[in-house]
Amino acid sequence: MKGGELFPADAGGYQPLAARLRPAKLAEFIGQTHLLGPGKPLRAAIEEGQLHSMVFWGPPGTGKTTLARMLAARAEAHFMAISAVLAGVKDIRAAVEEAQRHRAQQAGSAQAKPAGQSAQAAEDGKAPAPKPPPPRRAAVLFVDEAHRFNKAQQDAFLPFVEDGTLIFIGATTENPSFELNNALLSRSRVYKLRGLAPEELRQVLERAIAAIPEPITCDPALLESLARAADGDARRALNLLELALDLAPDGAITEGIIDEVLEGGLRRFDKGGDLFYDQISALHKAVRGSSPDAALYWLARMLDGGCDPLYVARRVVRMASEDIGNADPRALAIALDAWQAQERLGSPEGELAVAQAVAYLACAAKSNAVYKAFKAAKADVAATATEEVPMHLRNAPTRLMKAMGHGAEYRYAHDEPGAFAAGECYFPESLRTRRYYFPTERGLEQRIAEKLAGLRARDEKSTMRRYD
Repeated sequence: MKGGELFPADAGGYQPLAARLRPAKLAEFIGQTHLLGPGKPLRAAIEEGQLHSMVFWGPPGTGKTTLARMLAARAEAHFMAISAVLAGVKDIRAAVEEAQRHRAQQAGSAQAKPAGQSAQAAEDGKAPAPKPPPPRRAAVLFVDEAHRFNKAQQDAFLPFVEDGTLIFIGATTENPSFELNNALLSRSRVYKLRGLAPEELRQVLERAIAAIPEPITCDPALLESLARAADGDARRALNLLELALDLAPDGAITEGIIDEVLEGGLRRFDKGGDLFYDQISALHKAVRGSSPDAALYWLARMLDGGCDPLYVARRVVRMASEDIGNADPRALAIALDAWQAQERLGSPEGELAVAQAVAYLACAAKSNAVYKAFKAAKADVAATATEEVPMHLRNAPTRLMKAMGHGAEYRYAHDEPGAFAAGECYFPESLRTRRYYFPTERGLEQRIAEKLAGLRARDEKSTMRRYD
């Protein structure tokens, strides 16, 4: 059975199954119940034909384009669609001109004169009630992959959104707060779409099979396999079904056909996209939260999706310093060793070393004290004047520098009891009381905190305190 023959009655040429089965009514739409359930704002907007500028943000195959078309159709709006992948400023201008012509036509219709008086009305000296003008229909500009537009392209149609010439509906897989201009975003409502659950994808597949005029047989367990392989993407689920039908000339989809269709399939990952950063964020938070099991899960998810293991290894080194620090200094060494092992062994052998480091970091004592201390020190440097290095801390490699007082009165710590110059200060005088590093009471930092407290006590008791 060939995909182009699934609907032989259609003379419009071949279309993919996903395009053929695009829902036209809200009752046919599957998924996104958090937006389309009873009483939800987006459902009300569709049912009442209420148009406003909006952005649909979500993974591929979740119904962004379908919802835009459904909303425009319900409102009987003039619908224009462009793809930000292919369109430029010229295409935007053409769409704006089309919207302006439509607006002028609507304005002309609204100003049309009502019908004249009837004969009886003329005799009675009464005019009939004027016919109401036809309602004005909005012009909708749907921009697919809206995150691909640069600032200049977005600015090109922003004034026409502001003056009501057109209503903007964008679809994006990327976080709009990063990719869309603030001016455009402030005039649009963002709706976050979710990947479809396996049971929802199974419903999509069952509806597709029911709509195909030729008899199709497929075990429910095999449909479940297709649904899970689609990984939340309804379009992908239908494309996989269509591939299976191409391999089933008699309409019988077997386990062997499903295995062939799914061979080599990867889960949704989107390198460099929003989902990419969501997953690395989940990995980092699992390590910080001391959950080795969850950390290993997210590591496996990223590697399964095609993420470069060296990228993960670099991030693990960052985790070791940011979230563990001096509570367990071994964590940084283990992370660096894992990075080196991945570089030398490659995949898949090196991935085990990365997993070992991830598990160790998740189990290690946690401290962000160094991370916070370094941020505080950088903030002071940015906020304060450029202080001169105190004379006693300056280098004095020449006779002239020594004559100028460089290094004078410097106390060499190794010559002092316990190799500690009690009362000495290594800050500029204006910052002499600053503290940035506050060790935690976890891991090795507990001992560091005790040692620093003892040294500060010796400073307080010293009769040689500088700057007093």
